[in-house]
Amino acid sequence: MAQKLIIDTDPGIDDAFALTLAMLEPKLDVQVITATSGNVNSRQSTRNVQTIIEQLDPLPWPRFGAASTEREETNIHATHIHGKDGLGESTFNVAELHHLHRSDKLLCDTIRHSPDTFRILAIGPLTNLASAFRRDPTLPKLIQNLVIMGGSLSVGGNVTAMAEFNIYADPLAAREVFHSPVPKLLVPLDVTQKFLFSFNHFDLLPSEKTRAGKLLRQIIPFAFRSHHHLLGLEGIYLHDVLALIALVKPDLFQTKNIACDIETTGELTRGTTIVDRRIGVYQPPNLEVVVDVDLDGVTDYLWDTLARAVP
Repeated sequence: MAQKLIIDTDPGIDDAFALTLAMLEPKLDVQVITATSGNVNSRQSTRNVQTIIEQLDPLPWPRFGAASTEREETNIHATHIHGKDGLGESTFNVAELHHLHRSDKLLCDTIRHSPDTFRILAIGPLTNLASAFRRDPTLPKLIQNLVIMGGSLSVGGNVTAMAEFNIYADPLAAREVFHSPVPKLLVPLDVTQKFLFSFNHFDLLPSEKTRAGKLLRQIIPFAFRSHHHLLGLEGIYLHDVLALIALVKPDLFQTKNIACDIETTGELTRGTTIVDRRIGVYQPPNLEVVVDVDLDGVTDYLWDTLARAVP
């Protein structure tokens, strides 16, 4: 039986790629997708979740939740990497929907309705999860496990010298979730930056005659340009795709249990992922962290999964 999955996301080109793979993966039953602000603002993030679902048109459609506007004043976004609309400045028409549930409420309602049956993939800032856990403190114990794309242990940051974007965008939420009792797997930059999606990989994407191929071929070229011009890379990072693969194919990853916390207020260190490495001091581990990856296995998984795309 396919594993029931909730995806919390801030689409984002690599988020869209991860969502595409998730809905092609027969081992997963993506029942809910919740939007959060991050790569784009809350309104655009909600629209992008709807856009991706409409473009892929899976059967059945997942339910989706609207991002909260509570964090908009931070104005922390990544449109320079993903485009003004977050999806490579592509033009997609979407139906206008009304009365969407807030993401945190949808998380609470879904998990409470079917306790101990859902896994969660969090590939954006952890705002929704922290809010849901505050709404219902019993919620973390009703989740099978949580896979988080975020943080950096030893390679520096990608939004500041010290911090990874998802954690930096809402460090208070990240700290709450890191200290929650839900079983957690962290997929940090240390691992996601080992895999670079190249121009040669692009040629192996599904045909534009398929829904998945049409979506990915339309949005990914912008990421190639932004990574080249801004980062000097001849390829793109697919951080969120690596997190999705870690959830589906854990045998491709090496992990370690660690004690980890988040700096929330530092002028230079906001959002830094702090690992307690002191000798002679025992700090109980609070999450499992991916420390290495089989890159050939990741590539094989990508092509095997994308081969399932149909017109």
